[in-house]
Amino acid sequence: MHTPPAPTEPSGHACVTLDPMRSSIHIVDVDRLDTWTRYKAGLCDSCQANCCTMPLEVKLADLVRLGVVDAFEAEHEAPRLIAKRLQKARLIDHFNHKHEVFTIARRAGGDCHFLDATTRRCTVYEQRPDTCRLHPQKKSPKPGYCAYGRREVR
Repeated sequence: MHTPPAPTEPSGHACVTLDPMRSSIHIVDVDRLDTWTRYKAGLCDSCQANCCTMPLEVKLADLVRLGVVDAFEAEHEAPRLIAKRLQKARLIDHFNHKHEVFTIARRAGGDCHFLDATTRRCTVYEQRPDTCRLHPQKKSPKPGYCAYGRREVR
């Protein structure tokens, strides 16, 4: 008996069909770079936002743009004290004192605080941090590649 070849994603990766009545999805592990897809324009339109489950490191200017920190506070308060306030408010998980980098807190399920759980779209897209603006082309564990996973359409 002949077995048909596995379906593939636009990226060329094999898909796994979980249910014949549902669409095929590409299994990607954000921690395994060998499962990532070469980025191309338009890929984000059908993605389930896997990149928004990775830790997000930002600078103080990003926090100001997001409206999490006031510009006056950023100019007159020590970053470590701002970090202490943000950690207490559970807006950040970590602060790197040496590089003055803040790690944005994630939800219990691992999603970015700013990701809409239903639409899987960024709620602060116009104000998003530089890390997000530069991902995946320049700022990524594997530049030019992304943790693409096809979003299920219902």
